Amino acid sequence: MPSRSRQLAAGRPLAEQVRSRLAEGMAAGEWKPGEAIPSEAQLARDFGVAIGTIRKAVDGLVAQQALVRRQGKGTFVAAHDPGRLMFHFFHVVGRDGTKSYPEVTTLDFRRDRANAKDAAALGISPLEKVIRIRNVLSLGGRRAILDDIALPAELFPGLTEKIFLARDNTIYHLYQSRYGINVLRTDERLRATLATRAEAQVLGVGEGAAMLEIRRLAYTFRDRPVELRISRVDSEHFEYHNTLGKAEPI
Repeated sequence: MPSRSRQLAAGRPLAEQVRSRLAEGMAAGEWKPGEAIPSEAQLARDFGVAIGTIRKAVDGLVAQQALVRRQGKGTFVAAHDPGRLMFHFFHVVGRDGTKSYPEVTTLDFRRDRANAKDAAALGISPLEKVIRIRNVLSLGGRRAILDDIALPAELFPGLTEKIFLARDNTIYHLYQSRYGINVLRTDERLRATLATRAEAQVLGVGEGAAMLEIRRLAYTFRDRPVELRISRVDSEHFEYHNTLGKAEPI
């Protein structure tokens, strides 16, 4: 890799610039999901900065969950595999606390114009193109969640229903591997609601049944929103469970 030191400018913290360059490299596919990035010593030479500056930049990306350190092996680009989905982003469980990987069925895939709510959430102009996807998620053989997803079409050029359905991993892995969009964090808002007739028919519950609505915004680098997802959960048979922090050792 040629030296990148000329890309670093005065007046802005070097660690911040290095972090941005590394993020751009991941987004461009220079280091793919699951691959190791160069050692900190090599990066220090490439960027022409102190190794402490590199370590601070890498620490920032590890904290963002864009990179993962593996003891004795190096630092790797975090991959959105099923395990990461279950641990970081999926919080619906059975009433007995059972957590299982969801089976996803796509009911609708189409291109549309953004409405005012889409535009405000995704940071795009009203009437810009969005991709709308409707999925139903089943847990333990029972329909549990109805997902409505809106994506800025500009960020996902060429995404078709065929490509979406042919993915062999998670939806976030598709974003990452095909478009260089690494979902780093999500912001969720929960509220109680009642099932409409259409929702009730899809989920197999009664019209007016109690539901949990989860509004999730997914963000990539520089806090750019890349996905708006509205989930309606059958709250008679399922519940939301999210554990923050790590358990204390006994």
